[in-house]
Amino acid sequence: MAEFDLAVVGGGINGAGIARDAAGRSLRVLLVEQNDLASGTSSASTKLVHGGLRYLEEGWLRLVREALLEREVMLRMAPHLIRPMRFVLPIEPGLRPAWMLRLGLFVYDHLGGRQILPPARVVDLAHDPLGAPLRHRRGRGFEYSDCFADDSRLVVLTALDAAERGAVIRTRTRCIGAERGVEWRLVLDARGRRDLATARVLVNATGPWLKLFANGVLRDSAPLPARLDKGSHIVVRRLFEHNRGYIVQTRDRRVVFALPFERDFTLIGTTDAAFSGDPSGIAPALDEIAYLCGVANQHFSARLDPADVVWSFAGVRSLYDDGSSKAQDVSRDYVLALDQQHGEAPLLNVYGGKITTYRRLAEEAVDRLGHIVEAGPAWTKGSHLPGGDFRHDGIEALAAMTRKSRPFLNEAHVMRLVRAYGTRVERVLGPARSLEELGPCIGADLTASEVRYLVEQEWAQTADDVLWRRTKLGLRFSSEERARLANIMAAMAGGA
Repeated sequence: MAEFDLAVVGGGINGAGIARDAAGRSLRVLLVEQNDLASGTSSASTKLVHGGLRYLEEGWLRLVREALLEREVMLRMAPHLIRPMRFVLPIEPGLRPAWMLRLGLFVYDHLGGRQILPPARVVDLAHDPLGAPLRHRRGRGFEYSDCFADDSRLVVLTALDAAERGAVIRTRTRCIGAERGVEWRLVLDARGRRDLATARVLVNATGPWLKLFANGVLRDSAPLPARLDKGSHIVVRRLFEHNRGYIVQTRDRRVVFALPFERDFTLIGTTDAAFSGDPSGIAPALDEIAYLCGVANQHFSARLDPADVVWSFAGVRSLYDDGSSKAQDVSRDYVLALDQQHGEAPLLNVYGGKITTYRRLAEEAVDRLGHIVEAGPAWTKGSHLPGGDFRHDGIEALAAMTRKSRPFLNEAHVMRLVRAYGTRVERVLGPARSLEELGPCIGADLTASEVRYLVEQEWAQTADDVLWRRTKLGLRFSSEERARLANIMAAMAGGA
């Protein structure tokens, strides 16, 4: 008998979501990830939970409707990680006309059963403060609703919930061999230590490594219909004071977002470019950084140069190849391809997907396998991720409660903690009744107590795990503070 019902390879949003859904249906689940959770594409998104306004133009109504329906499901599921955001869409002369934008926003407001988020409205950018940051304060624009998300923490907490429901989560573990018989026999390498695992079904949720894993590990020479698309982002000092985002049109008929980010910064992205090769260690090219700076300069009064970029990152999306000639025209829909042959253990390949629809993708994936592994009923639609068991609009109340119980913490520190941990903030703070009792402050407002929690509960092993995937405090850390954090984490690991 196989040790696991399901072995999932890939610790991004899709892999973690499938592991969580399956574990909640009483299946025996193993998830292996070669690096840290969310270390690839799932931490390099534009950090939106949205319907995809641009997709209406492509006629992808079903995809937009499903994403809009999931948008509010996700907001209720993780209100600490996902928050409503209003977006300003200026009308650009010579590009999409006002009537087209108005019609698109009307459809966007009504297609997905919106209940929580407010509808779109017309904005007089010549007089409204929302027009102040713009280079040209032309007449009208529109304001509409979507959501902003902490993408990498969404993955981590999805995996944490999977683990708490019985899944085995193994990070820094590569699947280097897979023998297919009546069950899968997997060879795992955890930093030089070899292990074996058996599973009834194998799920290839490796994202941009889909083909590399299929060819190199599964020894499958059949061509897979996957194509890779690189998207790059830059972060600069804050371009505007308010909490709205901007979505601006470009002359190449794309759209670029400029979003308030981590209180003092603005996130700008993304690009779309075809990619080939190994996606490991991918970074924005100089021309991509220059392109995003150029788009910002066309639309905002503040002048940006590449030297103003304080952080940049890139991710590679794995899309189902539908034959489109341009990367931006390829559907962002997901495809689940089940390879089931008589006498051989099944293989499920996961193509595409968006953070917004990951819960639905996971539910459909486990449904597809239900006749093989006897999964229980779907359950995630009304669920909460760890720390998310409060009202969708309750973050301020939770912050106030935390400040009352821990008056030694300042307002900004409390808000960062509750946005990261939700109702589990008390587990992070423990019994401390003073700042000193949280241990040394390593940099910014990161304390040893929080680091220990991340190491012991959330699989953090390196400084990058903490500074970029479980927080974004890398934006505020000096090289000396980063080295101090690495030393503290090494000491914690040594004392474990």
